[in-house]
Amino acid sequence: MPFRPRDLADRMAKRRPDGFVRETFSLPREQARAKARAFLRSYPSAAYMSGVERWRELPDGSIEFTMRRLPTAD
Repeated sequence: MPFRPRDLADRMAKRRPDGFVRETFSLPREQARAKARAFLRSYPSAAYMSGVERWRELPDGSIEFTMRRLPTAD
């Protein structure tokens, strides 16, 4: 069976889930800012390790971003 990098990535993803909950949004710039602020107010970084995981500007000018957080605070 030939080895493919994707096979390794799939095995590793199954082996070690990181436990974060991720939500992806695609909104106009000002609404994206408001959504990110509301998310961080709802899930403070100190308790949930929350933050913006990645973001990019789409050709239509809107922002696509992924927020991540732990499912519960300790």
